[in-house]
Amino acid sequence: MSNPILYTFGPSVWASVPELALVELGYDQDDIEKKVVNLAEGENFAPAFLKINPRGTLPTFQAGGKAYTSTAEVTSYLVAHASNRVTVAPGTDFINKIHEEQYDPNFLMVSARHEDELRSKASGFSMTFIQNPQNVLEKHSATSQSADYREFYDTKIAENGKVLSIYQSKASENVKNSFFESSRAHWDTLKAFILKELPDILPEGGFLGGDKPGEDDFHLAAWLARIVFVAGGADSSKHGVRAIEKELGKPTPEKVASYWAAWSKRKSWQEVYANGLH
Repeated sequence: MSNPILYTFGPSVWASVPELALVELGYDQDDIEKKVVNLAEGENFAPAFLKINPRGTLPTFQAGGKAYTSTAEVTSYLVAHASNRVTVAPGTDFINKIHEEQYDPNFLMVSARHEDELRSKASGFSMTFIQNPQNVLEKHSATSQSADYREFYDTKIAENGKVLSIYQSKASENVKNSFFESSRAHWDTLKAFILKELPDILPEGGFLGGDKPGEDDFHLAAWLARIVFVAGGADSSKHGVRAIEKELGKPTPEKVASYWAAWSKRKSWQEVYANGLH
């Protein structure tokens, strides 16, 4: 019987969730086969991958003839099938909450709140992250293999193309200003969550799952790492979270700082973020 397959990509925020889980749950390297799907090159939009996951997202997991296509499904499977019987606190409704669109960490990679931020991102990796997938989407949509995914391609080309037009200074002022407004609102929502809601959710010490990370923690850790990264942070060590203060405009809440420090000591965190935050 073939090993389960995890489709992953190092810089992906949500693919980092099962990567953390694999280490915490004691999986051996040969328990799971990993296949890299380069999101920056739009490999997730190839018809062959859409056949596995029609949403074209990572992480994706195949086991026992079934495909698991959401971060929650993939991670839940890993928790339930840890072969050495490592037990962690099971997931709660918090997982659904942190995956809500209003807290989306991926939008931050391309969002821009004003002209200077747009100009900076349009000349950096964010442009690559938009332009390359657009090229791939248009290429695949023109092939006969794309027929079964026509609606997917049409929708993605329109959505991604709108952002690309803003980056290329081809969008109207109204469209661009609306994008700025949406970007500011998104950051405001995230800041309010980190400053007010998250401290009420976190324990005085340790993790949501207790003395060691639970299923909820795998999701929160990857999410928080991405937020700090977009805020300009690269350091995954104990004090790395402080980089977010540039965006918060206030000191990092003590519970959030303690939570980050607890993660920074874990082998899983040190492996997944060995080359810095992402």
